[in-house]
Amino acid sequence: MSSCCAPSRPERGETSPADTTPSPPGGNGRGAAQGVIRVTGGRSFVGTHAPEIPQDGEGPERAVILADFGLEAETVTVARFAEFVAATGYVTEAERFGWTAVFFGDRQHLDAAAAAGSALPWWHRVEGACWRAPEGPGSSIEARLDHPVTQVSWADANAFAAWVGGRLPTEAEWEHAARAGASRRRFPWGEQEPDDDTILANIWQGSFPHRNTLADGYARTAPARSFEPNPLGFYNMAGNVWEWTHDPFRVRSLSMQARQRNAAALANADKVLKGGSFLCHISYCYRYRIAARMALSPDSAASNAGFRVAYDL
Repeated sequence: MSSCCAPSRPERGETSPADTTPSPPGGNGRGAAQGVIRVTGGRSFVGTHAPEIPQDGEGPERAVILADFGLEAETVTVARFAEFVAATGYVTEAERFGWTAVFFGDRQHLDAAAAAGSALPWWHRVEGACWRAPEGPGSSIEARLDHPVTQVSWADANAFAAWVGGRLPTEAEWEHAARAGASRRRFPWGEQEPDDDTILANIWQGSFPHRNTLADGYARTAPARSFEPNPLGFYNMAGNVWEWTHDPFRVRSLSMQARQRNAAALANADKVLKGGSFLCHISYCYRYRIAARMALSPDSAASNAGFRVAYDL
């Protein structure tokens, strides 16, 4: 199941050269939680009664009861993930497969991909792309140590979360934290729509995918603690990078389209990601809203997908 936001790893029968299972965390000691905010649970909800993209399963709104939980204020950074790898020897799925998806927005790449018949010409399979080299060989993380780690799969995110004594948040927990409680709001900051002049998050400015004005100052990811946090203190829960959640993807509808999509999601073991990314724009991919969601197979990784860690209290 492909999306304009990020592509799932297509070769479902493909196995990585070394092993089909990511290496478990090893080494000595454990990592530390960082910037955990306590979120009061209780009666809340997930989804919306006014979906913008109904086929994604944004609605209907449904009630949930949440226990209190902890959630880190920011997404896991490159620097923290590097500490995890150094301490445990963990090898990510992208490294084992030997390639992953990278966004290219320049005209040369777009035209070449379109000529080859690509349905998503801005996404490319890049050999050697991984968390250490997010755009492939020659790219570097040295200037992005405080940015969200990317090119990590659902299993990679779970492995890191276990190392720090946490877990991935559920979709309901993620939305509850992004809204700063059970109040209804479209974005983490409220109802104001960002645009090319009103910069509230790291999303696309200009005309996607050919022209990015960089009005927000970033061509790709921004530091994990950039822009104003929401009322509870959470950073970048709209834009920057998609965030893996614990939950399997499902569309709650009896329509034929929903049944077909759910069957594909079940076959791929798709997981829910939340928050949108630096590629989102209202003109084509209005998914930086709190209720918006995306599905990817759990072995997928991309240059605009990361995660943050939740904790049981």
